[in-house]
Order: sequence, then structure tokens, then C-alpha cells
Amino acid sequence: MKTYRGSCHCGAVQFQIKTDFTSFASCNCSLCRRRNAVMTMVPKGDLEILAGEDQLTLYQWNTRIAKHYFCKTCGIYTFHQRRSAPDQYGVNVYCLDDKDAVDAVPIVQGDGASMSLVDEPS
Repeated sequence: MKTYRGSCHCGAVQFQIKTDFTSFASCNCSLCRRRNAVMTMVPKGDLEILAGEDQLTLYQWNTRIAKHYFCKTCGIYTFHQRRSAPDQYGVNVYCLDDKDAVDAVPIVQGDGASMSLVDEPS
């Protein structure tokens, strides 16, 4: 596996992941559509925060299972712990330093919009 470094826009949050890219994912849920991120999935143990963990802010919605992390300073989405696979992180590939590696990988469209919402009371 190869190691890729990444950061938010201002550089306050820095991280690295270990992965062999095969494809990236784009999701059509209400949050992913608005942030327009393309993600790669990595096991929890393959993401390491190198600097700025205290600069991350957490956003949760709907079932409050997924945990979406953003830089407090520049607002960039860096990664999230997945609701559908809580043992994985979705990492924003546009935060990775190796642009050539990112540009060479296909993007698969996910269907997060069809995932259930919290049931409303009867």
C-alpha cells in the first residue's frame, strides 16, 4: 500500500492515509451533493491525523451515526466516519497532495439519497 498525505486548505489539519486506489466515490445524499466532495474509503486504522486534530470540528445530522469533520479555520471537509461502514473513513481526495494519482482514478456514483432517514413518530 502507498501512503498519501493531505491537508485542509489552510494547512491547520494534516493527515495521511494508506491505500491502493481502485476507485473513488461521489455520493448524492443531501450533504455530499452540497459539499461536492469525491471520496476514497480507507479502514479506520489507515487514516492518521498528523497535525491539527484540535482544529477539526464535527458535524452530524439525521441519525447522528456518521461523523463529518471540517477544519475550524478554513471550513474544508477533510474526512468522515461512515454511517454505512463505521469501521471506515471516507476521505476527501481533493485534500490529498498527489494530484496526479487522484486524477488517474475513476469516480463511482453512490446512492446515499436512498438511505433511510430517521423515522418520524407515528
